[in-house]
Amino acid sequence: MQRIKINLDESEIPRHWYNIQADMPNPLHPPLNPATGKPVSPDDLAPIFPMNLIEQEMSSERWVKIPDEVLEKYLLWRPSPLMRAHSFEKALGTPAKIYFKNEGVSPAGSHKPNSAIPQAYYNKIAGVKRLTTETGAGQWGSALSMACKLFDIALKVYMVRISFEHKPYRKMMMHTWGAECVPSPSKDTQTGRNILELYPDTPGSLGIAISEAIEDAVASKDTKYSLGSVLNFVCLHQTIIGLEAQKQMSIAGENPDVVIGCVGGGSNFAGIAFPYVAEKIAGKNIRILGVEPSACPTMTKGPFIYDHGDSAKMTPLMAMHSLGHNFVPPPLHAGGLRYHGVAPLVSRLLIDKLIEAQSVPQTECYKYALLWARSEGFIPAPETSHAIAAVAREALKAKEEGKEKTILFCWSGHGLLDLSAYDAYLSGKLKDFELSDKEIESTISAIGDLKRPL
Repeated sequence: MQRIKINLDESEIPRHWYNIQADMPNPLHPPLNPATGKPVSPDDLAPIFPMNLIEQEMSSERWVKIPDEVLEKYLLWRPSPLMRAHSFEKALGTPAKIYFKNEGVSPAGSHKPNSAIPQAYYNKIAGVKRLTTETGAGQWGSALSMACKLFDIALKVYMVRISFEHKPYRKMMMHTWGAECVPSPSKDTQTGRNILELYPDTPGSLGIAISEAIEDAVASKDTKYSLGSVLNFVCLHQTIIGLEAQKQMSIAGENPDVVIGCVGGGSNFAGIAFPYVAEKIAGKNIRILGVEPSACPTMTKGPFIYDHGDSAKMTPLMAMHSLGHNFVPPPLHAGGLRYHGVAPLVSRLLIDKLIEAQSVPQTECYKYALLWARSEGFIPAPETSHAIAAVAREALKAKEEGKEKTILFCWSGHGLLDLSAYDAYLSGKLKDFELSDKEIESTISAIGDLKRPL
């Protein structure tokens, strides 16, 4: 019989996260305080995050120990299986070998608990009683709701309105774990009220939801803010994905030629990619590819600039590829990829040509997601389908060239609560959105003269 799953014993779970900053050839441009234009200090971030997470954000230490209390919760589903997609390979008729790290086995159904668990833990030991956060597709909101319940912390989630309407069962998951969830923009914050007055029919955006969550956190007692992507410490926590995958690929006797992950803010991509970026920096011949929607082409078309992470300009200025903090993406179904910026770490690696970027239209994504579901059985999340589409492109290219190739990708989550999107595709209602260069120029020019790091 063909081997499908490669599992690690619980005793083999990584005991440390990997910090890519220790090995990058060029350091990050520092985040800037928008009021002074100077690099932010830990005190600047203290109203938003607990100091233990701020220390991780600014650390260049290569290995960061995973606390025992976090490992205990990780063992609910970790180590996650590495799987070989034999049936998908056969459906494509490719000589390529396709492996995927199945992060959909977590209680929340995605990779997001990899950071939600440690963030809840670090806030708990810092004495925080309540957290606020945003969520796009609902994956992060679900994961943090679970994590907060496990550590007895209250949570309020501001969910992007279009996803709030399209994905009611994500909201129910959050309520099941005891969190409060409201559509963003909401009437609960001044930011939300201002936007609703100007744009009452807005679908919302992650940038708006972040602004609301930060405003709430800063104005509320014993409350901090939690972010599910973009930041250095989130990328750090997610590297457990790639560290496990390296052990499992070694057991399989394989070295990937290509490593692929979908990209919104960059968290699951960082998780699978950063341990392999370290191998590339050390001299290994490997391609590492981040895939984003054509409707929100942050890496492929967005300039590398200093920009805010939120619409109300409450966050520090970060050096990243961005479509502008005022950008409101078209209402595509991959809500978790509808973010105007991308993690500074991912942006820096892209500038340094250690990773590549590609954009894919959503109908192509659903085409291959359907093929995946009908061959492998698992129904992928819309976000995950972007990685699958890129995998299919690579596999079909190998077929055309008659070359063997080993592909590894992060199967970042299941789509069992995203079936309305599949229904839209199957009924022919799903349309592609292609953001033009002219539209991007308009969005960037509308936010003023932003400093360009390069």
